[in-house]
Amino acid sequence: LYSRLIHGGQLLNGLAGPTVMNAAPFLSTTWFSPDERATATAIASLLNYLGAAGAFLVGPLVVPSPNGTSHLPLVSQSNTEHIKDRIEAVLYAEFGMVSLIFSAALAYFPSRPPFPPSVAAASQRLSYRRSFCRLLSNFRFLMIALAYAIPLGVFSGWSGVLDLILTPVHVSQVDAGWIGFWSIVGGCVVGIAMARFADFIRGMLKFILLLLLSGATLASTWFTLTCLTSVTHLPLTTATLYTSCILLGIFLNSSVPIFFELFVETVYPVPEGITCGVVTFLSNVFMGVLLFFLTFYHT
Repeated sequence: LYSRLIHGGQLLNGLAGPTVMNAAPFLSTTWFSPDERATATAIASLLNYLGAAGAFLVGPLVVPSPNGTSHLPLVSQSNTEHIKDRIEAVLYAEFGMVSLIFSAALAYFPSRPPFPPSVAAASQRLSYRRSFCRLLSNFRFLMIALAYAIPLGVFSGWSGVLDLILTPVHVSQVDAGWIGFWSIVGGCVVGIAMARFADFIRGMLKFILLLLLSGATLASTWFTLTCLTSVTHLPLTTATLYTSCILLGIFLNSSVPIFFELFVETVYPVPEGITCGVVTFLSNVFMGVLLFFLTFYHT
């Protein structure tokens, strides 16, 4: 019964995910002028990532580790029931915060401003059917969508099980949590800065993405070569793991709002919600592929 409830709850969270991710470009187009849109998209989308950053801290600090890599005194006294109680406490706390925010949004959240801030905000959008046909027939959009979905989807799944992946090199779940935390916080800061730069200098979205993805490629290559100690003989230290993982997270997470703005510009007048919903679905597909293969990862 518990297993079915857990899977059902995760399914509901997954169904809500695309809606949350789609909200940022829709809100920025509806409420902000063109020279503020990229910054608004960055703040709205990356604040969502700060919640994930908080999870990297709350999880290891509240719930003791079962994998024997944590150095906390609590672990030696913990048992299955204690871990279960701590997980339930975290879930109840999350439910309380979500209920409070949902109630506030339900009480007052206007659908749009009194006057549209731009032509795009006031223009008529395509219907759902025509929007999907336009997206699937737009080769440029499909290429950009894959460029977003593959690295971001794989990274999201990979970072979620980072403590499992780093256990063989004796990295505790607390250290793995700090790595995830700083990579997301750094990505939020850099992402907002890049979005502000894109608002000041129009037409630089592609160039910014090339820089960010090049940096992510170098960081992931560094991480891989560092972990292949028997082949490369590079030193495997906490500092190198922290640096390479955090840089990878910074480069990839900061690219999210830039991608969203590029999607919206590429397929206008397709509604932002449909556009970002499609790319979020693709991202979740690649995340699922990674997690499926990780089910065979036992050592």
